[in-house]
Amino acid sequence: MTEAKQPWTQPMPERQFNLMRDILAAPSPVGLEGAMTFGVLKPYFEGFAPKDWHVHQFKGHAGVVLDTHPGRDDLFSVMIIGHADKIRMQVRSIGDDGKIWINSDSFLPMTLVGHEVKLFSEDPKQPGSYRVIEGGTVEALGAIHFAENALRTGEKGIKKEQLYVELQIHGENKKQQVENLGVRPGDSIILNRPIRKGFSPDTFYGAYLDNGLGCFVTAEVARLVAEAGGTNNIRVMFAMATYEEIGRLGSRVFAGELEPDAIIGVDVNHDYVAAPGIGDRRMQPLEMGKGFTLAVGAIASEQLNRVVESAANAHNIPLQRDVCGADTGTDGMAGVLASVDCAATSIGFPIRNMHTISETGHTGDLLAAVHVIHRTVEALDAMPDAHKAFRENHPRLDQAGALAHQGSEKPDSKKKKGK
Repeated sequence: MTEAKQPWTQPMPERQFNLMRDILAAPSPVGLEGAMTFGVLKPYFEGFAPKDWHVHQFKGHAGVVLDTHPGRDDLFSVMIIGHADKIRMQVRSIGDDGKIWINSDSFLPMTLVGHEVKLFSEDPKQPGSYRVIEGGTVEALGAIHFAENALRTGEKGIKKEQLYVELQIHGENKKQQVENLGVRPGDSIILNRPIRKGFSPDTFYGAYLDNGLGCFVTAEVARLVAEAGGTNNIRVMFAMATYEEIGRLGSRVFAGELEPDAIIGVDVNHDYVAAPGIGDRRMQPLEMGKGFTLAVGAIASEQLNRVVESAANAHNIPLQRDVCGADTGTDGMAGVLASVDCAATSIGFPIRNMHTISETGHTGDLLAAVHVIHRTVEALDAMPDAHKAFRENHPRLDQAGALAHQGSEKPDSKKKKGK
């Protein structure tokens, strides 16, 4: 495949973009992920999966796992995990003036003000039946005219306790009007912002790229594996987890139940180059549009990373190393959190403005992640004995060779001289 025709260097096909948009549009706040997993992803799986593949479903949550070799516990197994849950707001209480006071969860309070939301309310008379209210916005201060000077100048910020949903309630018995809708404390609220193509080439923006994008990438890897005829020597489990935003609990259940030998967490990452105000922190220069990211550190397996990086190098797929310290911050941690012996790593894609209504991504980074994971699966499937390879080939730093000074010439300058 020539570089000009590599998928990650081309605009994402419209069919793929629409699938991505459908996945991201599914209303799946924490604890209510079925809209994404059962409404979009499971039907997509069923459209291409061979008959002998199986979709696992679970009692405690709405996660799903597409399994290439159900019951084949003898095979080396790889679990690829995206998470379907979205951060959400919740109704805290209802005021006498009709204000719906809310919790902001994992959002910065100031990023929410003025944005449209959807409020999902369970019918008190029919538990299990949900209704949606649209047309509300998140507010905190009302007009600037009522704000103290410190708020006007930016010296003072908005507190999470000040946030409420404005439903334009007026007239008599304002609180009763809201209660008559069946709105109750605990009801879930999500941002109402569809995914749109961005101004710059191959970009897009909207709410909840975290982490419908991981589910999209995982689903597309599953399709490519199916179209290639599946795997012969390894079992692959394409997992759509839940509860990541409250502690990576759903993927921990997956790992505990299915005991994979390797885990690849797939999740959004940060564009540190574009992030405002962090230059003095000297973060690694991850950047949107420069390829997928690969976790280094924490529980990330150097053996598994070796396979991923070799696959990227062999197919010219752009890779960025992500320094993750003590914790990958993703479902890549699922195995160790579930006390399951497995090699694990995390693959991501830098986005901007995470946990806001205007998260921004690059389709090339997603396609790079899709294809490197697919090539990694192929490489693992080609191993004569993956179980043995991972047990016996841990890096030995005591066997490291000496490295001498390499001079000051840049590698590309040597290539130019050789022309």
